[in-house]
Amino acid sequence: MHSTHKKSSLHRLSGAALLLIAAGAMAQPIYRNVDKNGKVTFSDRAPTASTEAAAAPQAGITAPANAGLPYELRQVAQRYPVTLYSSEECAPCGTARSLLVTRGIPFEERTVKSNQDVEALQRLSNQASLPLLTIGSQQLKGYSDAAWSQYLDAAGYPKSNSLPAGYRNPPARPLVALQPAPAAREPEQPAPAPPAAPAPSGPSPSNPAGIKF
Repeated sequence: MHSTHKKSSLHRLSGAALLLIAAGAMAQPIYRNVDKNGKVTFSDRAPTASTEAAAAPQAGITAPANAGLPYELRQVAQRYPVTLYSSEECAPCGTARSLLVTRGIPFEERTVKSNQDVEALQRLSNQASLPLLTIGSQQLKGYSDAAWSQYLDAAGYPKSNSLPAGYRNPPARPLVALQPAPAAREPEQPAPAPPAAPAPSGPSPSNPAGIKF
């Protein structure tokens, strides 16, 4: 009798333990992870600093434009990309660049140096004066702190710098891409002279009749 009661108690305890384990498994939390590119994944492991950090680009692979930006800022930059057109001899261009950097605006810079650059700028804006700022398809000719700030606000760019630490805008590039110089051609070798025609056979001391064989 005691043995039967003891076995019954063990069965009840084992069943209760299994129920607790099952309940614990059912109550296990699921975490939602969002990486810096906006990709959403679900996992039973809590996000850590190592999983939240974006993977460093591998050698030889160029990171995509606006990579590493906060999600909302990246959306604005993709919708209304900002480009500054400048030159080294343009004092207002430096002030314009400082405004964009201080405010934390991700932008590209195109420099105007050569005659081809000037011609391309005239085709783009119908003028040759600098600086020129484009926000999406909107062109702002000449620097104006108030006007530039107003258009940046309307595009949805934050008023204070929200760029991640260490973010760098791409280096400035010429407006017209430099074409590689053509390779120097090797001087052509003169054609070999044709072989001299054999001298006509004629009478000779050994062949006084000039007979041809």
